[in-house]
Amino acid sequence: MTKKERATFVINTLKEYYPEIPIPLDHKDAYTLLIAVLLSAQCTDVRVNQITPLLFAKADNPYDMVKLSVEEIREIIRPCGLSPMKSKGIYGLSQILIEEHNGEVPQSFEALERLPAVGHKTASVVMSQAFGVPAFPVDTHIHRLMYRWNLSDGKSVQQTEKDAKAIFPRDLWNDLHLQIIWYGREYSPARGWDLEKDIITKTIGRKSVLNEYNKKTSR
Repeated sequence: MTKKERATFVINTLKEYYPEIPIPLDHKDAYTLLIAVLLSAQCTDVRVNQITPLLFAKADNPYDMVKLSVEEIREIIRPCGLSPMKSKGIYGLSQILIEEHNGEVPQSFEALERLPAVGHKTASVVMSQAFGVPAFPVDTHIHRLMYRWNLSDGKSVQQTEKDAKAIFPRDLWNDLHLQIIWYGREYSPARGWDLEKDIITKTIGRKSVLNEYNKKTSR
């Protein structure tokens, strides 16, 4: 199969598996999504979805958030990990949204990436899920699967994003990045991986990945 054929196979299979695509992080608007994505760094979406209702009950907009102290925010979000950095980021970006953006989340990559604790991946998730702008945020699942499927060399997250954008049609980016995440979690995880259940890797997988898998399972 050529690279283009492999990409088409991925698109068609994911469409069958996920005709309706659930959004992993619970939110009600761009601001609550931004906070949820920020909290998800090195933390599971399940954990984030347990913590955000507690935080948003006290503050679900920048004006209420800055009424809390950094310490109060930190106490609430502690279970998500990296709470010192994340609490400062949440407080700081809320201040900037009020001072520079009338309390609204800006609709541009540049403005989002200038906010404290907001990197390219977080900005991409907000742009795609809150504003419908085509983006391809690469998380650990996408990075792993693009390599397993021989669609990227896996050298860096930046390269994986570049390769994904080059091979997949722009109008599918927002759906695909979520579909790949769900597929990676359910059928192609890093640990406890069963190739028999992973139809995509089994069909189009990188030879070295398949050989390595077969070597491990035949021991």
